[in-house]
Amino acid sequence: MKLKPLADRVVLKQNAAEERTSSGIFLTSAAQEKPEVYEVVEVGPGGMVDGNEVVMIVKPGQNVLVGKYSGSKVKLEDQEYTIVRQSDILAVIE
Repeated sequence: MKLKPLADRVVLKQNAAEERTSSGIFLTSAAQEKPEVYEVVEVGPGGMVDGNEVVMIVKPGQNVLVGKYSGSKVKLEDQEYTIVRQSDILAVIE
């Protein structure tokens, strides 16, 4: 099964949490913070949204930064995805 977003929505997959600090200390799973960095999996077609033309800028495979409480969580085939509007994406990481 595959998720295909509608309008200006984007399907994201969260990147893995860091298991070790920059100084080399291993973190327990309770101490690991989930990053707000996601990989774009699928992008909707854009078009007219709330009376405004929306052109999709993000593309599958890009890494993006999203607010901590943005979007809706969806679990599909043992994989968790987050669906957000393109306007909820704060930045593209290059």
